[in-house]
Formats: sequence, C-alpha cells, structure tokens
Amino acid sequence: MMDIDYPHIIIGGGAYGCFAALNLAELYGGGSIVIIEQEPDIMLRASYNNQARVHSGYHYPRSLLTALRSRINAPRFLAEFKAAVFASSEQYYAVSRRQSNVTASQFAQFCRRIGADLKPAPANIKKLFNDEFVEAVFSIIEHAFDADKLRECLRERIAAAGIKVLACTEATRIRAGATLVVETRDLRSGEPRTLRGRYLYNCTYSRLNQILSQSGLQTIHLKHEATEIALVELPPRLRNLSITVMCGPFFSVMPFPPLGLSTLSHVSYTPHYEWTDDPEGYSPHSPAFPLRTRFDRMRRDAARYVPILEECGYVRSLWEIKTILPQSGVNDSRPILFKRDPAAPNIVSILGSKIDNIYDLDEALPSPTEKVA
Repeated sequence: MMDIDYPHIIIGGGAYGCFAALNLAELYGGGSIVIIEQEPDIMLRASYNNQARVHSGYHYPRSLLTALRSRINAPRFLAEFKAAVFASSEQYYAVSRRQSNVTASQFAQFCRRIGADLKPAPANIKKLFNDEFVEAVFSIIEHAFDADKLRECLRERIAAAGIKVLACTEATRIRAGATLVVETRDLRSGEPRTLRGRYLYNCTYSRLNQILSQSGLQTIHLKHEATEIALVELPPRLRNLSITVMCGPFFSVMPFPPLGLSTLSHVSYTPHYEWTDDPEGYSPHSPAFPLRTRFDRMRRDAARYVPILEECGYVRSLWEIKTILPQSGVNDSRPILFKRDPAAPNIVSILGSKIDNIYDLDEALPSPTEKVA
C-alpha cells in the first residue's frame, strides 16, 4: 500500500471532473488536485458517447430555466473551446404536426422569449420534409463539438495546471472523516493505493451511487437509461446538416466530428430500457452492451418526416448509460446536481447531463472568498 496526499480528490475524468479540477486549480493550485479515472484517458465514456450538441436553448421548450441557462453558457463554451467546435453544418429544427408538445407558433414564441435566433428554413430545405407530418421547419444557430479535440484541449490545460491524473485506476472505497481516505486499485497491475485528502468530488456520472454505496455513504435517487446512438453515413444531400424534429417522441440527426459520421438518435428507440436507483435499497446494474441495435426502427420512423433518411447507412452504434434526475423525465429539465453527503460535507457528488452545464460549476464550487487554506 502507498499513501499519497492530495487535498482535493476527484473521481471521474469526464467533462465535469476535468472542469471541477481546473476550477479548483485556480483557487488552490494544480499540485493539490488529483483525478482518478478508470479509462486509459480522460473523456472516453459518456463525454464521448453522446450526441455532441452544444445546446443553445432550442431543445428545451418545456423547461424555460434549462433553455435560459443554455443561452448563457453556450457562448462561453463556443468562445473558450473554439478549436473543438464543429461549425461546418446547417442546423434545422422542425415541429411535428402530430404528438408534439408544442406547436410551431408556440416554439417560435418560446425562441423569442429566450432570445434564440429563428427564421423559416429556405424552400430547398423544406422540400426535404414530409408536409403531412411536419408543420414548420426553422433555420437555427447551434453547433456540435468534437470530443477528441475537446479532450486534447482539456488534457493540455490539466497538464499545464500541474493536476495529477491517475488513469486506469478504480476508486473502490471512500473512508469519510476530516481526513478522507480513498482506496484505489491500478487496473493494469492490480496494485492497491491509498490517497488521503480533505475534499472529494464524485464526478462518476452513472456510477455516482456505486462508489457511495461501496463506501457506506448515502446514495442518490437517480434514473438511468441504457442508450444507443446510431452512427450513420448520410446520403450526399443531407451531409453537413443537423435536423431535429420537435417536441416529443421524435429524432435528431447531427454530425459526429471525431469519426466524420453523423448520429441518429430517437426519443423512443435510443433508450432500450431504464432503471432507477432506490436510495433505500441500492443495487448496481451494468447493461450487457452491445444490445441488439434498433437502427432500423430509428431510420424507418425518421424517414416518415424526412423521406431521404431512408437512404442513410448504418455503421455502428455508441452505447452508454444516460443518467438524469427523476424529475427531468417529467419536465425535460437538465439541472446540475451538486450534493454534499449529509454525514460527510467534504464529500460532494456532481452530476451534469449537458456540456454547457459545466459553467454551472462556477456557482457550485468554492469562490475565492470561500477558499480554505
């Protein structure tokens, strides 16, 4: 066993763990911070296996607060990570005539309310849509991010700050106290290692409750989905287009910059099944990925709205667990969770579900006036 002291210990090297580390480094210095990550590198799980949308508010007509936060946060992300932003696509949102939670006029009013640019799509784009199913098509301004380029940028900043990253390392247990003890295991050598610190940030996304439960700490009420996002080759006419049909059991097509492909996701078929963590009786669950693909169902339904999507070709799928707060499934909100353990306030669990939510950490983490020596 080897003891190492790091005042600030972060478990999870996804977007939120990395940003928490960089924020804390500005206050305490990077040498006081360590990130524990199971994968060989940062940003390889949920931060990579997703739609890669930098939300600008359009996606949340049923949650005004979420939309407004995106309007505030997205410009910061686009400016700060310009090199990782994929801006070479045209973006269109369409409103379905059937089963939609909003009408076209309501969606337009919502966009005006949050200050989001919106205009009718040009005629050549409207022709791509089936008038029988689509009420209106709008041209909007929204972007995707390249997860590989974002990883490179964050890796450089973490190294420059002097933050230590323990890759291929599993945190197995937290022992609470004024001095925290985190038991870890090197996944390559099997070597155990103990880290001591004053503050711990649990940024493990879908595994938040697993490490809490293994440590005898209070778990959190969370909802999980086993999800599939299809990676596809689009027909030439649709390449470099982003299409989202609103607002209900519909779909999105977006560029996936790291692979030069596009993603096809569907509200009804991307989630294969779901489960909820019961804080009173937590039991871990890991989906047996890959599951049987639902690409054909996604394509068949999407082609009802955009007929040319029938020509898109399947390459493979991204499989991941999507984790949200239970209330988010009702109102479509995406708040950030920042929860201190009631018995150990120096242990904090952080959950975010959108890339732009990372800036909400500014309010959640200590400010310079709250700095602890």
